[in-house]
Order: sequence, then C-alpha cells, then structure tokens
Amino acid sequence: METSSALKKGNAVNVRDMIEEKKSTRNMTNVMEKLMPKLLLLIASISIFTTLGILFTLLFETVEFFQRIPFYEFFSGTVLKPLSQNPQFGVLPLLTGTIISSVIAMFVAIPIGLMTAIYLSEYATDKIRRLVKPILEILAGIPTIVYGFFAFTFVTPLLREFIPGLQATNILSPGIVMGIMIIPMVASLSEDAMSSVPNSMREGALALGSTKLEVTGKVIIPAAMSGIVASFVLGISRAIGETMIVTIASGSSKNFTFDITQSMQTMTAYIVEVSSGDAPAGSTIYYSLYAVAMTLFVFTFLMNLFARYISRKFREEY
Repeated sequence: METSSALKKGNAVNVRDMIEEKKSTRNMTNVMEKLMPKLLLLIASISIFTTLGILFTLLFETVEFFQRIPFYEFFSGTVLKPLSQNPQFGVLPLLTGTIISSVIAMFVAIPIGLMTAIYLSEYATDKIRRLVKPILEILAGIPTIVYGFFAFTFVTPLLREFIPGLQATNILSPGIVMGIMIIPMVASLSEDAMSSVPNSMREGALALGSTKLEVTGKVIIPAAMSGIVASFVLGISRAIGETMIVTIASGSSKNFTFDITQSMQTMTAYIVEVSSGDAPAGSTIYYSLYAVAMTLFVFTFLMNLFARYISRKFREEY
C-alpha cells in the first residue's frame, strides 16, 4: 500500500511538472508570436528607411545647390563647364547623353530580347531552353566594368572600320554594349510573361487553324503585353542608371549634341567624375553632384512608376 501511494504521489509530481513546463513553453510561444511581427516589420522597413535617407540626403544638398544656381538655368542651360573661371551648370548636355545612350541601348535590347523570349517560350525544346537560359544568366552576371572595357577596346575599333568619323570615345559604342547587357533582363521577364499565358489559349488558337507564328503574334504577345512592356521600361531604367560602361567608353566631353559619333557624358558619368576628388566639399560643383543625382533619381523613379502602371493597365487575369 505504501509503495502504491508513493507511486501515485510521484505520478502527481511528474504531471505537475509537465503542466508547469507546458505553461512555460506556451508563455514563451506567446511572447515569440507577439515579438516576431514587430521584428519582421522592422526588417521590412529597412529598405523604406534607406530610401528615405537617400532621398533626404539628395534633397537637402540639392536645395543648397539651387540656392546658388537658378533652377531655370540648370534645366535649360546647354553649357556645362563646372571647372572654368566662369562656371556654368546646364544639365541639358548630361540629359541628352543619358537619353541618347538609353535609346540606343533599347534599340538593341528590345528586338533581340523579345525575339529570344519568343523563341524560348514558344519554339525551343526543353533541352535547348536548359542550355540557352544559363548562358543568358551568365551574360547578366558579367560586371559592368568588363562591358565598359569591351566597348572601349573592341566595339569602338570595330565600329570605326565602318564609320570613319567615329571618335575614340563616343556615345554609340556604349549604347550598343548597354543594349547587350540589358538583353537578359528583357528576355527573361518577357519569357516569364509569355510562359504564364495558359496553354488552353494556345491550343484553342491552334485548333481554329492558326499557325504557330499567328498564335504567337495574335494571342500570346497580346496576352502577355503587360509583362513585356514592363520589361522594356525596366530595361530603360537600367540603361539610364548605368555607370561604368558610359564612364569608360563615352568620354567626359560635355557636348550638347545629337551626333552619336561624338563624345558625350551621361549623368552617372558626371557623378563619377565629380566624386573622384576634383570638387572640394562645400563648393558649387560639389553640390551640383547632388542636383544631377536627384535628377537621375527622379528619372528612374518615374520610369519604375510607369512600369507599374503599364503592368496594372494591361494585366490579364486567367
């Protein structure tokens, strides 16, 4: 009887310990459940705070620049001579160089990238697709400085064989190489958009007697138009923000011209030039760096907003 009583007492103690342990674990779980959303929110807010920090830094320094240089003179001036005795700060030469190089890049990237996406999505076998896509990913992973030296040492001499008036540094060569660099982005995003179109639409069009080319041009591309156009806009944003290719291959001449054979400078190349140490802190040319950077920020921000608008405008729900 005494042994039985001791066993019951021992079991009661063990059950009590298990209950206390369960309560402790439950309390810890409740604390973690309450803490994790706040921790995840903090981590998710890092990118937002970083963007706000960048924006406020650019904004404060840009305001300081426009207290010295009139807003109208900056955005309408066609001469940029920041280091001369009578410095002039017209941003139009930089805007022209940036836009021309981006347009050239998209003339290269859009047709090649779109045709590549069509082939991978509609025509390529699984074996070829598994071979081509990794090659595109390798192309996307090449450092931009390598592209810059490729443009300067190979593409420019090659183009000068066909265009005798082409200068050693020009806007045509880096524009073409930027287009080559953007091809993987356009091809990948467009291919994803076309692959997301249901097979039932392809099969229905083929059942009605359409050819493969007709299905691609009249069914698949219109259905995937939002993703395709978004890839174009994001590609343009990538070209606008490119730095090393244009810094190496386009030169530092701040010419306001539309001649693509001439040396021109983009906004990113100007930022690299000024931040390399030629401008003392607190000088007007130093603050011009932030004004140009703010202009570039607004450009890319508007392009991204436009890409989101296009995606929502032409999005198809299946």
